Amino acid sequence: MSEHDFDLTRRDTFKQFTPVTIRFSDQDSMGHVNNVTFGAYIEAARTMLVQGVLDEFDHPGLDYILARVSIDFRRELHYPGTVEVGGRLIRLGSKSLSSGYGIFKGDECVATAESVNVFYDMNTRRSVVPPEDVQEHVRRLIAG
Repeated sequence: MSEHDFDLTRRDTFKQFTPVTIRFSDQDSMGHVNNVTFGAYIEAARTMLVQGVLDEFDHPGLDYILARVSIDFRRELHYPGTVEVGGRLIRLGSKSLSSGYGIFKGDECVATAESVNVFYDMNTRRSVVPPEDVQEHVRRLIAG
């Protein structure tokens, strides 16, 4: 399955959701949740998702760094409330892991996003090919 097979606007695309409370300070002068804030909502889900993958293994020094994130804003979002950010893995590269997100208020998708994280060795401070057991685990998660 490639990343193009996942419809990030559908709740049933995701098994993992991270709830995020919309704060009063998230609003812009027009009363909308500020576009920059969507990045923070996605970060909450992304760190839970990707860190959850690494937590399954004992590979000291293996971590990840964010290389890219893109967000598509689909609907206005307003305070107050809570959003649920669905996250899933969508592609494994040689040294990278791509993930996709949908931000939902109720059943309505207000934004989608994709990110690329690079596997990183904290000791050498360089990108690395993840160990084979991590790669196999990620492939299984992508396949569902």
